[in-house]
Amino acid sequence: MNERVELRIDGLSHDGQGVGRLDGQACFVPGALPGERVAVRLHSRAHRLRLAVLERVLEPSADRRRPPCILADHCGGCSLQHLDDPAQADWKRSRLVETLRRLAHLDPIVAPTLASPQPLGYRNRAIIPLERLPEGPLRAGYYRRGSHRIVNMNRCPVLDPRLDALIAPLKADLEISGWPVDRDLRDGGGLRHLSLRVGHHTGEVLLTLISSHDEFPDLADWAQRWLDRWPTLVGVTLNLQPRPTNTLMGPQTTLVAGRSWLMERFSGLDLRIATDTFFQVHTTQAERVVTLLLAALAAETPGVLVDAYCGIGTFSLPLAAAGWTVHGIERNAEAIRLARINAEINTLTDRARFETANVAEILEARLTGCDALLVDPPRKGLDPTVLRLIRQCPPASLLYLSCDPATLARDLGQLVEGGLYAIASVQPLDFFPQTSHIETLAVLRRTG
Repeated sequence: MNERVELRIDGLSHDGQGVGRLDGQACFVPGALPGERVAVRLHSRAHRLRLAVLERVLEPSADRRRPPCILADHCGGCSLQHLDDPAQADWKRSRLVETLRRLAHLDPIVAPTLASPQPLGYRNRAIIPLERLPEGPLRAGYYRRGSHRIVNMNRCPVLDPRLDALIAPLKADLEISGWPVDRDLRDGGGLRHLSLRVGHHTGEVLLTLISSHDEFPDLADWAQRWLDRWPTLVGVTLNLQPRPTNTLMGPQTTLVAGRSWLMERFSGLDLRIATDTFFQVHTTQAERVVTLLLAALAAETPGVLVDAYCGIGTFSLPLAAAGWTVHGIERNAEAIRLARINAEINTLTDRARFETANVAEILEARLTGCDALLVDPPRKGLDPTVLRLIRQCPPASLLYLSCDPATLARDLGQLVEGGLYAIASVQPLDFFPQTSHIETLAVLRRTG
């Protein structure tokens, strides 16, 4: 199917694709914006929708701009670079409002999106796929939209410039090394991804090679060469991921040279972060979440706060520093080890306790005597057991940090059911400019 038609775009899908109507069916057009009249080529039909390729913008939106990245039309890393920054923030709020209404019949006051002060150069971490084709040199880059093909790049404008500057020289060195590169494990294995992480405030950098095996001649020599070349590079590690899964990093990381962690200054505290640690990729916006949390709790006398899904103590420790007695829960044992180290570094062990556990299995006991609960679940939202336990023993304040409007709407609908909780505030934050992703902090108060 290669039929060419003209189309009026009415809106954006949840992943940032333009959406129009054709013969009563939704038609998805990557790169198109609401209000535009576009020429498209239809290329497939799926269920009750059609997919099309944008060929020409006939009537552009006033919000359209030239993308800041020359690869934006091909790379799947960003979906909204062609939409100017204020319009991105407005659309993200509108999407959140619409999702709350449609999925949960909720209509709270939703504040304007807290836009990022750094719409470019904000990402403190990158995991970049690698490949070496038989007919050419090593390639590194993100996947082409809707495919498993790499768009080769030497820079990425959404990355912290200190990471961006490393991509091209590291590609050159990995090419010279002659090490096998086998992202999809088709030819015996080898390097799969290049991982880079930087401390936004400290400038310390970690470099990790993700591979299916550890058979790389002169790896230690190369690692030391990199440490000598870049004074901000504090460590080189090797992560083993031998399984053909979509999970990028494996469970085993070994130190090659330097140290296996970097230090970051976050909300006035010192945090140790490892190569495989979950840490918000937009440091400035994460610090704004801390400010919002403290403001939401300002009217309460600091008591006991449970931080479910606490990670390395990113939010637990600033709340403990503000006087709360915090109990953090996290199923990842390595994250809990770092959380305890971070509590020691900041002399907060008397007010911050951490345990390795499944939230659903331990939360019932921890809610007894709890004054406030902070949840920052994965994209799938709260487990049904967790929701049931919260309803059985509801803390006076519930702070919900969400990375997915749909699961947030589902969970809020259950939490307010029967008048148990009232939604005090809903604050969207743009943690991922140039993409369709949005974070939301919802504050709930128990009504009884």
